[in-house]
Amino acid sequence: MAVAATDLRWLNGFLVADYEGRVVGLFECPMYGTSPYVPDALAVRSGFLARRLRVVPADAIEEIDGDSGVIGLRVGRDSLKSFL
Repeated sequence: MAVAATDLRWLNGFLVADYEGRVVGLFECPMYGTSPYVPDALAVRSGFLARRLRVVPADAIEEIDGDSGVIGLRVGRDSLKSFL
């Protein structure tokens, strides 16, 4: 599933959950790399007092549920890289 930049612009604060339903964190912002119009990844705040950021590849998104405010992934949270 290709995720358009307009889809990700309005999702700040959504919960991000892995394929098992475990919470990864809160969606912070889209991250752009190869193209200024299509996001390559998501920055997700996680951890105690939200001090850690995780990088979620945009192609790992399985579905976006606007009613419940959850972004579902097709990968496990242990396979995601963290920074800062």
